[in-house]
Amino acid sequence: MADSDTVRGSRDGGSDEDKPKRTSLVTFYRQVVAELRKVVWPTQEQLVTYFFVVMVFVVVMMALISALDLGFGRLAFAVFTGNAEQ
Repeated sequence: MADSDTVRGSRDGGSDEDKPKRTSLVTFYRQVVAELRKVVWPTQEQLVTYFFVVMVFVVVMMALISALDLGFGRLAFAVFTGNAEQ
């Protein structure tokens, strides 16, 4: 079973020795640069391919939602006015 102080944290604030040290700005910057060097950046061909895949997906979703909106709008109009043709 977990210690209750571990789960909830100490309520008395603890001593300064228990608190983790803050990272300096220079160290933080070096770590960010090191992580960015690990990133595998896409090639231009991959980027263009991903762009078109996303655009096609967005257009398909827009068409689907527009069709559903139009259909539900006409259904609501028919239910509340009693006219099926409008």
